[in-house]
Amino acid sequence: MIKSMTAFARETRTGDFGELAWELRSVNHRFLEPHLRLPEELRALEPAVRERLGARLQRGKVDCTLRYCPAVGLVGSLRLNRPYVEQLLAAGQEIADLIGRSAEPSGFELLRWPGVIQEQERDLNEVSKTALDLLDAALTTLLATREREGARLGVLLTERCDRLQESVVRVRLRMPQVLTGVRKRLTDRLAEVRGELDPGRLEQELSLLAARLDVEEEMDRLEAHVAEVRDVLKRDEPVGRRLDFLMQELNREANTLGSKSADVEVTRESVEMKVLIEQLREQIQNLE
Repeated sequence: MIKSMTAFARETRTGDFGELAWELRSVNHRFLEPHLRLPEELRALEPAVRERLGARLQRGKVDCTLRYCPAVGLVGSLRLNRPYVEQLLAAGQEIADLIGRSAEPSGFELLRWPGVIQEQERDLNEVSKTALDLLDAALTTLLATREREGARLGVLLTERCDRLQESVVRVRLRMPQVLTGVRKRLTDRLAEVRGELDPGRLEQELSLLAARLDVEEEMDRLEAHVAEVRDVLKRDEPVGRRLDFLMQELNREANTLGSKSADVEVTRESVEMKVLIEQLREQIQNLE
């Protein structure tokens, strides 16, 4: 089943430890590019988070935000680093003696100094394990959303493949009339130049012109590429890059068809094909 790279998931869990919440947002990108925002006390989870993302996602820019609100009773108590404060005060007094002016700091100024307040270390093993389990649940939700969006895009892509196939059929039906018209125009033009036509020369010119206008190979390749797109859309694997390559091939054949066209209707069909291919390409950019 094809998957979209655009999705959102949010999972929360509460317990004796407090509350944890994951938010995952993914958008299209050529490769897997995770951006993590973790609380400082859970920063050590980053390698495990990246490993889980890499195991379940192939492509996409993924913003991962973890929020942690510890339970009131689990908030670490604050402890004053008294020896360190005494050293700071002594150093401040020494500076005051040197400059000949008192510079007594306030208590709150000292509290902002790094290292003055020490927080009691807490056991975060349970919180860490719960956060990783919750991440797995969020990834499951994200993948389900990607699949639903991928299914919706699959319907749109199939519909455009149908229209592209119909355009190819119309060109095939039109080509015999085009060649007949070209033959008539060339015959009429030669009749104006020469009263008596050389049948051999006429057939030679017609053969050369027909070869230049022949788009049978382009039609065959267009149909083959459309069939390949349909087949790829049924695969249960990342298909975005393969489909992007097929869009390049389809566009090349549509351009060749337009350059060979000697008929307004065929030119119009060529333009319509390129519009459909561009619509396909835009949607495919969102597929994993």
